[in-house]
Amino acid sequence: MVDSVKPKPAIRPVTPRLQRVLFVVLTLFGALFANGLYLTSITWLQHFSGNVYETHFYQLMFLLHLGLGLLLIVPTVGFGVLHMLRSRHRRNRRAIKIGYALLTVSVVILVTGLLLMRIGSLAIVDPTSRNVVYWLHLLSPLVVIWLYWLHRLVGSRIKWHVGRRVGLAIAVFVGLMIAFQGSNPRVSQDKSPVDGDQYFEPSLARTTSGKFVAAETLMNDEYCLRCHKDIYDSAIHSAHRLSSFNNPAYRASVRETRRVSMERMGSMQASRWCAGCHDPVPFFSGEFDDPDYDDVDNPTSQAGITCAVCHAIQSVDSNIGNADYTIDEPVHYPFTYSDNPLLQELNSLMVKAKPAFHKHEMLKPFHKEAEFCSTCHKVSLPGSVTNYKEFLRGQNHYDSYLLSGVSGHGARSFYYPPQAESNCNGCHMPAMASDDFGARLMDELGELGVHNHTFPSANTALAYWYGDDAGIQQHREYLKGTLRVDLFGLRDGELVSDELIAPLGDRVEVVAGKTYLIETVLRTMGLGHHFSQGTTDSNQIWVELTATQDGKVIGRSGHRDEREAVNPDSHFVNTFMLDREGNRINRRNAQDIFTPLYSHQMPPGAGQTIHYRVTLPSESTEPVEITAKLLYRKFDTEYLDYIRRDRDPQRDQLELGHPGDPNDLPIIEICSDKLVLQYGDQTKAISPDNADEVVPLWQRWNDYGIGMFLKGKAELRQAAEAFRRVGELGRFDGPLNMARVQFAEGDLDGATESLRRAAEMDPPPPTWTHSWLSGIVNRQQGNLDAAADSLRSVLETRVVERGLDFSLDYEVRNQLGLTLVDLAQRADVRGKKSELEHYRQEATNQFQRVLEVDSENVTAHANLAELYTWSGDEKLAALHRSLHRKYKPDNNAAEVAIPAARRRYPAANHAAEALVIYDLNQ
Repeated sequence: MVDSVKPKPAIRPVTPRLQRVLFVVLTLFGALFANGLYLTSITWLQHFSGNVYETHFYQLMFLLHLGLGLLLIVPTVGFGVLHMLRSRHRRNRRAIKIGYALLTVSVVILVTGLLLMRIGSLAIVDPTSRNVVYWLHLLSPLVVIWLYWLHRLVGSRIKWHVGRRVGLAIAVFVGLMIAFQGSNPRVSQDKSPVDGDQYFEPSLARTTSGKFVAAETLMNDEYCLRCHKDIYDSAIHSAHRLSSFNNPAYRASVRETRRVSMERMGSMQASRWCAGCHDPVPFFSGEFDDPDYDDVDNPTSQAGITCAVCHAIQSVDSNIGNADYTIDEPVHYPFTYSDNPLLQELNSLMVKAKPAFHKHEMLKPFHKEAEFCSTCHKVSLPGSVTNYKEFLRGQNHYDSYLLSGVSGHGARSFYYPPQAESNCNGCHMPAMASDDFGARLMDELGELGVHNHTFPSANTALAYWYGDDAGIQQHREYLKGTLRVDLFGLRDGELVSDELIAPLGDRVEVVAGKTYLIETVLRTMGLGHHFSQGTTDSNQIWVELTATQDGKVIGRSGHRDEREAVNPDSHFVNTFMLDREGNRINRRNAQDIFTPLYSHQMPPGAGQTIHYRVTLPSESTEPVEITAKLLYRKFDTEYLDYIRRDRDPQRDQLELGHPGDPNDLPIIEICSDKLVLQYGDQTKAISPDNADEVVPLWQRWNDYGIGMFLKGKAELRQAAEAFRRVGELGRFDGPLNMARVQFAEGDLDGATESLRRAAEMDPPPPTWTHSWLSGIVNRQQGNLDAAADSLRSVLETRVVERGLDFSLDYEVRNQLGLTLVDLAQRADVRGKKSELEHYRQEATNQFQRVLEVDSENVTAHANLAELYTWSGDEKLAALHRSLHRKYKPDNNAAEVAIPAARRRYPAANHAAEALVIYDLNQ
């Protein structure tokens, strides 16, 4: 008899302990699923509506999502593995296979969630890979629910009481959501200015609520440092970061502005005009107006323009400038301001796992537009600051850029780049390699990078005072190639009408003892706005031209004395600004600005011609070497002494020297050129074989002609001769620019013929510039229909592949408006009422469009006043007459201040003449 073998008892797939683990898993998964549905719904709602619903409550729910996901890892994996081991030999193979699939997809959810959190080395930077992971994470829960249902259908009976417990957990979760709904992430107190919106005037800056914004929220750069170290390190050295009382030059000037404001008005109110751009932290937190404000030791005085200031701006409200923006306290993820290390880590985890909200809050579309920069880089001075007229134009980077060829919006430029620069950032925020969070693949680098927030340009003084040698070098490298100096030719005599020997190579034969004019040309290269721009009254840019023979200086201009002060008889690329008594504005004292004695600013893509007279010695036959350098220094010695006198040595950390010390600010050589004069029997050029390789001959002639043309009527004949030579070299620029000269001289028939010749050349001229010139010439000739057609064609021109769009050229649009007014007047004379109304309405539309781009345009306001008077709308006519009076220049200002200035500053008086010749032998 065979003994019977007792079968082994079946292994239970789910023990009581595993049941408890399963309960935890199902509860957490249910809560996570409900939470995920909420988050996904918000994401899709934002996608389809275009609005942002990621409130503080949403951020807390997202934090809960991360927490629930992390809590699920151990119980899910633990239960799955133990359950798989206990069930692997059961006969229900289908249930086992479904279980394997269920475990696999569950792990996929957990792993993709970890990858999306960007923890350590698991961070995924590539957008495509991250997108794949995101969709796997989004869709996998649906697969899990389906597999779990199948798994239970082929297994033991579903225990619905577990489902009820999960439902209870979800109900608790919903209760938490409701509890969190009322939370508020803002830390600013509900504190308002006593005088309401008037507190902010005359600055145009406002807060969204009209209330103050806590300084803490605007001085939170250390928060940005956690994820954006490379950007932080570059921004900390920028002129923006040093815009306020931490800038010794600005502090000296604004202290005077505040003092003068107190004397004139009995309050600091006028100086708020400065604060909207320079001092946003004390301004928006309500401390700036305090007469006892400590501008050295108060932390807000040293804040400058912080990360939050720029990135918390909610809107740019006009094209006026003067800080016309609205700012609000930035909304961050929970625990942003917490000092608790654990909570800080939770905050960083949320930012990295869900950066979309942070990006939306801190980077808006207008941050990438030139109009954003215009809010502070376009300035007008109100009467409350100057105690003069209600409007006085100050620096204006924006319109200078907008109307240039570089922007692709100005149709009247002399040169155009192959590709227009769509915004200021293209030049002033170059790409730099970085592996920071937020770095992206940048085409110009071919690797991950971010935008440089040093904003390299030219302010070497700040970098020097703060010991930032790398910053000085950045500015030095940036300025390289921005201009060109060309020792272009010699006039065989001391008059601009004498024979011109040009263009020169590096050597020229001259006659000993003769007097010559050295024709020197400056040319802006690639700059998107005038040079110099900004603080043109204090920027010190000059040409140093030196003639040496046998190691001895025989002539010079632009030299410096023992204090490193530049000789005032030099050629400066600046604006010599005056107050109403004819004193130079020499302290950045904006409240006293009245009128310029002269402006030597250079338009983008244009030339400036300088004449130097030299009489060559006859005692020696050694060659004479001429060296020309364009030099830049941030401040002149007079202003530096003023800054030094203002310094408080007991409290200031920076050592700036003392009044009377040499000017030690860095001098940067922007460009240079050399020429050797060899003695001989006659004056003649000796051109090297490669003379045309560096700069084409036609372009040198063209630059010389442009410099002459821009001086006005004094040198139009010489400009015409230069443009004639350009045409002979086969370039359309010759006859095209000749037409400009002829139009200025009133030779309309000559201009028409030049335009005809330009159009027939190969390559042809830019159609937009040719059409603009044709339009203004035709208008003067009375060909009004042709003129209007030509000007319309300019404004309708788009060259998408080059980024050109001339619809924003409001000067051309003004010309079209004036032509339409002429057509309306002609129709009125002829009694054609329908034509009259048509042209009058179209002219009105054109001038209104001008004001959409330049709301302070004098021509548009003047003509709209006339048009509305003509149509009988006296209310609108009065409005535009008022605005025209406000914005038009004061033609009497020159008569008041300039005569006194001419007597007081003989060197500046000489530089202000229509024809200026600098004497090297003086």
